[in-house]
Amino acid sequence: MALMDFIKKQFIDILEWTESGDGTLAFRFPMAGNEIQYGGSLTVRESQMAVFVNEGKVADVFGPGMYKLTTQTLPVLTYLKNWDKLFQSPFKSDVYFFSTRQQIDRRWGTTQPVTIRDKDFGAVRLRAFGNYAYAITDPRLFHTAISGTSARYTVEELDGQLRGLMLQHISDAVAQSGLPFLDLASNQVEFAQQLQLVAAPEFEKLGLRLVSVTMQNVSLPEELQKILDQKIGMGMVGNDMGKFMQYQTAQAIPKFAEGTAGGGGGSGVVGDAMGLGAGVALGQVMAQQLQAGLMGGGAAAAGAAAQATGAAAAAVGIKPDEVMATLEKLADLKAKGILTEDEFASKKAELLKKLV
Repeated sequence: MALMDFIKKQFIDILEWTESGDGTLAFRFPMAGNEIQYGGSLTVRESQMAVFVNEGKVADVFGPGMYKLTTQTLPVLTYLKNWDKLFQSPFKSDVYFFSTRQQIDRRWGTTQPVTIRDKDFGAVRLRAFGNYAYAITDPRLFHTAISGTSARYTVEELDGQLRGLMLQHISDAVAQSGLPFLDLASNQVEFAQQLQLVAAPEFEKLGLRLVSVTMQNVSLPEELQKILDQKIGMGMVGNDMGKFMQYQTAQAIPKFAEGTAGGGGGSGVVGDAMGLGAGVALGQVMAQQLQAGLMGGGAAAAGAAAQATGAAAAAVGIKPDEVMATLEKLADLKAKGILTEDEFASKKAELLKKLV
């Protein structure tokens, strides 16, 4: 019976793997109970590596080339099996092929905003996405850490793990780049380089090399983007009170229009103080601000704006709850350095006189 089994058994004399382009990273050569012919040939193509595994232990590793399988070309396997130099019989071993091509256009991205520390805004939640590419460089390590005895291990099976490695290092990349959020969008290459730098060691632990990382977009959630837009607008006017009042008026006009169309009240710093009835006075404020700006300087514009605001407030009257709301707004502007102590005190006294 044993003789018949031996006769039926086929001996493999050619070992090779032709990649099909289906995203296979590791491929186990189908043995089907057969044995490898001593002196057979092993062909490892460019962008491949081959590994011989004996009884669960990685033995010999082969790079690109054509090999005749003998005790000279299989030194580790020879040692494990205690073969002598005269060994010329078929032998049993598992053979795995690995693709060392670059796996390109792999996608990474934040499914949820990632919180980072920013020197301008404090805690910021950002979204980012881009591409990365990697390749197997250590098939021995990749076999023991990832693919194991799988007959076929693919790129798709590994994607989730690698994407997670990328995302967990975004905060580190931002910190090491030293770039504030406002500069990230214009320095995407530098940010991507930092992300590659901090994530590469984790790839190496899996027998991989992180070849490249690209950043396609970095952004804030919508609600934070609105705050950023407002801060940018404030930054444009700086400490010039005349320009500040013009900026606030320009911001309030569309809201007054919306309030009029919908039957509601206005909003904004001026709108909070005067309500919907100040629509006509608001136009006077705008006209006087522009005139003062043309005639010479922020100080004159600030005085004209303050005078016009007081006139508009007097025209419609201010209720106690409106006074409190406006004072809170002014206090916030003072805390941010937009209003000085004297300007705040002056406007506070003016508002208190207008109570109805």
